[in-house]
Amino acid sequence: MSIHSKIADILIANEVGFVTTVPCKQLAGVIEEIDRRPEFLHVPSNKEDEGMGLCAGAFMGGKRAAIIMQNTAIGVTINTLATLIQFYRMPLPMLISYRGELGEPVACQVEMAVHTKALLAQLHIPTYHFHQEEDVNELDSILKYTFMCNKPVAILADATFWKGY
Repeated sequence: MSIHSKIADILIANEVGFVTTVPCKQLAGVIEEIDRRPEFLHVPSNKEDEGMGLCAGAFMGGKRAAIIMQNTAIGVTINTLATLIQFYRMPLPMLISYRGELGEPVACQVEMAVHTKALLAQLHIPTYHFHQEEDVNELDSILKYTFMCNKPVAILADATFWKGY
């Protein structure tokens, strides 16, 4: 079973029915898997903060939601995370491609990687870092946690997890 299928299966097992995604080369396989599964209402977003708004609407409509995005837009999402998602105690699993680490071929990706974990920590958002494919086995517990405590969580999946750039 592919890592992309496993992620989709775990989301389905945790009753996630709405997923919004923002394009990223590393996330392309999981986005394609989400898109082809009838269990998900998949709504692509133009920007990450827009996607969080869509997830908030889905949550208010009674659906469990998730966003799949790239870490380089964490800065754009700070206001939405603090004043919408956290203020209204919405669970939001964020599967985030963690660009900018060793081996990154695009220089501008490095700058946001330097700040990603610190920004999430400043917001008190629990953060998990997936390095190896077997780390996906933690996803079920992470999802149960976010839906139990009504808090957003960040799952940073780096290039080694996705098998390269």
